[in-house]
Amino acid sequence: MNFAISRHIGKFIVERRVVLLLVLAGLFIAGRSWLQEHPQHNPWAPLDLNHPKGWATQQKLLALREDVDLCRAVLERSEVAFRVLEPAGDGECRREDRTQLSAYPLSPDTPATTCPVAVAMELWKRDTLDPAALEILGSKVSRIEHLGAYSCRRMYGREDGPWSEHATANALDIAGFVLADGTRVSVLSDWPGEGDKQRFLREARDGACGAFSTVLSPEYNAAHADHLHLDMDDRWTSVCR
Repeated sequence: MNFAISRHIGKFIVERRVVLLLVLAGLFIAGRSWLQEHPQHNPWAPLDLNHPKGWATQQKLLALREDVDLCRAVLERSEVAFRVLEPAGDGECRREDRTQLSAYPLSPDTPATTCPVAVAMELWKRDTLDPAALEILGSKVSRIEHLGAYSCRRMYGREDGPWSEHATANALDIAGFVLADGTRVSVLSDWPGEGDKQRFLREARDGACGAFSTVLSPEYNAAHADHLHLDMDDRWTSVCR
């Protein structure tokens, strides 16, 4: 009797394991199929800037900081026009990666930056600037005014200390925006107070935090009173202030 009961229990356990394996296999197949249909959530799918932002987008962006060829492949795959400029500079200010977007509305010019910064700029404009400007101010962004990308200096212009991300053009300082209807929004003039322009600037800052590694606004310190500092520092944690 005990032997028969043991056999019955053993058979039941085996059958449960088979059922569990079949369920897990089904979930795996269904999950893989879902990820193939939603590449923005798939950590193994190549990054394409034409896809909506997903769970895996931020990690894919961070991975580009260590692989220039991979980064430029993303721009090509996404059909973003750009130029590759020759390396320049020496020492800590040597710029091996000089990627220049061809159709980005920067003013007074379009400086060469690192490729990860260029990718982040594209995402920021598409996912944040244009939608926020249209919703809050009724017109899309036509020009983005900047204070520069490259500056061979240490942080805050000190004689010693860490080198600025600007030393390799891995950063960009944004001073303001001009909309298609002529409306101008200035970080220096329009950040204080409450209103539509102030709301837009905070949306621009918050949205940038999803694309860049570092975002510093006038709320960070007085040195950033007139601009948003955006960079792709290779630190493990992001900074959004």
